[in-house]
Amino acid sequence: MQNNADTSGLMVAERRQHILAVLERDGKVVAAELSRAFGVSEDTIRRDLREMANEGLLQRVHGGGLPVSRVNPSFPARERQRPKAKEELARAAATLIKRGQVVFIDSGTTNVAVARLLPRDLEATVVTNSPPVAIALSEHPRVEVVLLGGRMRKDPLAAADGVTIAGVRQIRADLCYLGVCTIDPTFGVTTLDLDESYVKRAMVEASAEVVALVTADKLGTVSPYVVAPLSELTWLFTERGVSQEALAPYRAAGVTVTQDLEAEPA
Repeated sequence: MQNNADTSGLMVAERRQHILAVLERDGKVVAAELSRAFGVSEDTIRRDLREMANEGLLQRVHGGGLPVSRVNPSFPARERQRPKAKEELARAAATLIKRGQVVFIDSGTTNVAVARLLPRDLEATVVTNSPPVAIALSEHPRVEVVLLGGRMRKDPLAAADGVTIAGVRQIRADLCYLGVCTIDPTFGVTTLDLDESYVKRAMVEASAEVVALVTADKLGTVSPYVVAPLSELTWLFTERGVSQEALAPYRAAGVTVTQDLEAEPA
């Protein structure tokens, strides 16, 4: 016969397994809802969430928990991830730029695809902190390229420091293609790197309209550093395979969601 300590331990393990199941199903857990479901105090649930966060099983946030942010692989490795999906997102979003506009193209592999797919007859100015974006545009006949300065971070292959931010603040752009690491209805656009968050935020603040190209795996994920709330986005391009339920909070925030793209098989 099990003693009380063993039974208590089993109950805790089962409760935490259920918490993980809810997290996988809903993309978040709410402490008050879990408290009611299990018939235990919110303090008990908060302790569960805190210990699960310490074990790397979830990310603790006010009032509940969210999936753990994935650490970004290297830039070359990201380029090999879901290239067809990124290309289709980029092809659809590249048509947003109009003749004569000034446009920020932030760092990121999907944004490099945007640069490659800009119409050949487009006359515009592209401002970027990404050498790969600048290189992709180097043979474009009619696009003027402004490469922002600053210390280049080797992982994202992008300039991101005070010099970069100062350059961004000298420009008023018509449009910004924002590089998105993670995005969630509650926490908006977030990223894994503090310096990058400042640069991205400056681009958003300096742009009339902001577009995010988001593969399905990035939706409903959160990183430590906040870039902007959903209300700052104008467009969100994602894949057809994403459910309408998952996209409803983005539309409710006033974002125009374009979803006429085929999801790439895993």
